[in-house]
Amino acid sequence: MKKYLLLLALSLLFVPATLWGQNVNVKSLSSRLDTLIKYKLPAGSNVGISIYDLTEGKSLYTYQSDKLSRPASTMKLLTTITALARPEADEPFRTEVWYQGVIEQDTLKGDLYVVGGYDPEFDDEALDSLVNRVSRFPFSVIAGNVYGDVSMKDSIYWGSGWAWDDTPASYQPYLSPLMLNKGLVTITASPGVKGDTANIECIPVSSYYTVTNETKSRTPSAGRFGVSRDWLQNGNNVIIKGNVENKRTGTVNIYSSQDFFMHTFLERLQAKGVQCPAEYAFNELQKDSVSVRMALFETPIQDVVNEIMKESDNLNAQALLCRLGAQATGKKRISDEDGLVAIRKQIKALGEDADYYKLADGCGLSNYNYISPDLLVSFLRFAYSRTEVFQKLYKALPIGGVDGTLKYRMKPGSLSYKNVHAKTGSFTAINCLAGYLRAANGHEVAFAIMNQNVLSGAKARAFQDAVCDEAIK
Repeated sequence: MKKYLLLLALSLLFVPATLWGQNVNVKSLSSRLDTLIKYKLPAGSNVGISIYDLTEGKSLYTYQSDKLSRPASTMKLLTTITALARPEADEPFRTEVWYQGVIEQDTLKGDLYVVGGYDPEFDDEALDSLVNRVSRFPFSVIAGNVYGDVSMKDSIYWGSGWAWDDTPASYQPYLSPLMLNKGLVTITASPGVKGDTANIECIPVSSYYTVTNETKSRTPSAGRFGVSRDWLQNGNNVIIKGNVENKRTGTVNIYSSQDFFMHTFLERLQAKGVQCPAEYAFNELQKDSVSVRMALFETPIQDVVNEIMKESDNLNAQALLCRLGAQATGKKRISDEDGLVAIRKQIKALGEDADYYKLADGCGLSNYNYISPDLLVSFLRFAYSRTEVFQKLYKALPIGGVDGTLKYRMKPGSLSYKNVHAKTGSFTAINCLAGYLRAANGHEVAFAIMNQNVLSGAKARAFQDAVCDEAIK
């Protein structure tokens, strides 16, 4: 017995120092995080955590990591990583203008089509670019019809489970393959003479909507500044109210995106001196021998991914989901479900049971989504293993204390400052954080923290930041 104990002691004595230190560090991390959960987790809430060392290829810590949770905008990681892993990932988003017919004696004897490719970054300048290119063609009269082609996607303009009373909010657009300025109007109010209405500027400029200015310059009794519209009736009268002490801005979405686009396109084409039909319609372009592409506008995939991650843009994520469905199926007419099927296939490819999870949209705005911290980390691990995926994703993720949705978190002086690159996710009672961090030992780490049932977002964010700090030590 004594001989056995002596051999055991000697074997422990000669365990490599680096391995011994690593074991101590892992235990220490587990102990610290257990303590953090016990004393710092917001009362009445729960959390799931998964932390994985990418450098060593092993789990560092889990706590309820297989439990289903609502991901909010961390759902965007699943959509983006799946899309970036496809062979066609680098294809840009395209918006095109075609005509069918012939040009004779200053007249287009045929029809003009604007074909939507679900470009979520298509803005005022992009529209002017298309109009300018069309106006250079040798005609000033369109004798046929002007059509918008929105056949890429079904006509359901909201995601599954989106809240109806979020309708006028800028983060909940009316989805369509033809989007102008994300389907939003941006209003800038500048104060004038005290008591007078403020000066109002709207972008994009269009007669598709009207404006009611009920503001007062430098008049506190006028109340809080706000922008809305008569959204219960799907009306597009933009109502601006309240006190304007200094320059103020607000946004409101417009019903509906495809009509907003086509009305404004036709209006600007007419302003270029092109005589157009009084009305537009929607019809699918059936290309034939007399079909000619007149104009093309492209947006790089990296621009779309940057907005998805840095600014948590819901429209961009839904557009990417739709394009993912188109690429995965080869179909022309796509629904959200086609994109979700592609994500489920990716879940299976990672060795997970796709039937265990509920996927409802591509952006996380739906309350019907249910995934787990382990699943998020599985996707992050996969992205890390694919250089072409990881490079695009990592450069787009918000950096702790620097930019995006992490700009005002993880302040200078904290361990997480500049060491965390992660996607946030939050709506009422839900707050999540998932991404990558660099530990003090130089290791790259993937993590997911999913706080549920916590009404104080500030407390949930403070808890998550503390978890990151501990994982970095």
